[in-house]
Amino acid sequence: MTSALSPLIHLVDDDAAVRDSLALLIGTVGLRVQPWSDPQVFLSQFERDDVGAIVLDVRMPGTSGLAVLDMLVAQGVDQPVIMLTGHGTVEMCRRAFKAGAAEFLEKPVDDELLIEALQAAVRQHVRSRERLQADRQARARYAQLSGREREVLGLIVAGLTNKEIGRALTLSPRTVETHRANLFAKLEADSLAQLIRGYAALVDEDTA
Repeated sequence: MTSALSPLIHLVDDDAAVRDSLALLIGTVGLRVQPWSDPQVFLSQFERDDVGAIVLDVRMPGTSGLAVLDMLVAQGVDQPVIMLTGHGTVEMCRRAFKAGAAEFLEKPVDDELLIEALQAAVRQHVRSRERLQADRQARARYAQLSGREREVLGLIVAGLTNKEIGRALTLSPRTVETHRANLFAKLEADSLAQLIRGYAALVDEDTA
């Protein structure tokens, strides 16, 4: 993975000394870091498409970390958020997790704990983005099917044999075979298991 494509950690903290020390620490494991001193500037400028995670201080002048977390969630931002605080309370921790934080750590932060939390968050985000991309690709392929091919697919997913599909749709076995071959090709499925795993949910969604 090239540095240009490696995960990016957005580090939001108004304390310059904390930003510098954490940026140095995070960089030791090969993660890129973008430090931010002002949460409002961060909210207006950071790239939503970045793969990585957000490290967010709870107590900052002007806009608190919890308020920033609420705004990120409201905007549909999918990067995992790790909250940091020097004055943690059970209520603050509960609220952060309820709002969608991936982790809540107290300052001074244990180096190993932070790195473990960041690596777990990045892995989670990469998997999430991969699933999203796969879903988009599956939907695009499914959209290429004709109405008849979708009917045949629905009956394949329901477990019917070619002969049963032919009877259900009043089609000859050869025509069913043709539709079956076409939809397998369009959906880029190499096996029945792959077809069902990748498209059963879309069939259900289409027929709901």
